[in-house]
Amino acid sequence: MARPLLVNAAELLRRPGTERVISVPIGAVDLGLSDSRFTADEVIDVQLRLESLTDGIVVAGTISVPWHGQCRRCLRDLAEVAISEVDELYQTQVTNTEAFEIVDNQLDLLPMVREFALLDAPLAPLCQPDCAGLCPICGIDFNHKQCSCVPAPVESQWAVLDQLKAQLDGN
Repeated sequence: MARPLLVNAAELLRRPGTERVISVPIGAVDLGLSDSRFTADEVIDVQLRLESLTDGIVVAGTISVPWHGQCRRCLRDLAEVAISEVDELYQTQVTNTEAFEIVDNQLDLLPMVREFALLDAPLAPLCQPDCAGLCPICGIDFNHKQCSCVPAPVESQWAVLDQLKAQLDGN
């Protein structure tokens, strides 16, 4: 079975300045993503442009990764797409510590795509930046309505200092 993200780079390496476009939909299973944020039937859209240099190949483009999760504040189910901007260097003789290696004139894009998918899909997402969360007492979603619960006083290790500050502010 041919690997969709394994690219023969021999022609690109022979002629600096040569470009090649890669447009591949790939399944999360094919990337080896066994993470609860990704389902087996999800399709990751890989749109890349490869441009050869004298000492390697620059890979630029986008990777669109569908992910699922729950808002960390209100627990609303989320299903969104993380779009990663790619700008990576591949080299036959790795001189840049952040470059990927070209092995036997083969450009293996799979580890790079997997890395972007795992890093750019949020681990603790928010449904919106100002999500108000849930009431800790009754569980009502503050994004939609308010409740009449009175929160329990918070025992703080700084309570004595807060009292001292209140006394100083009163003088």
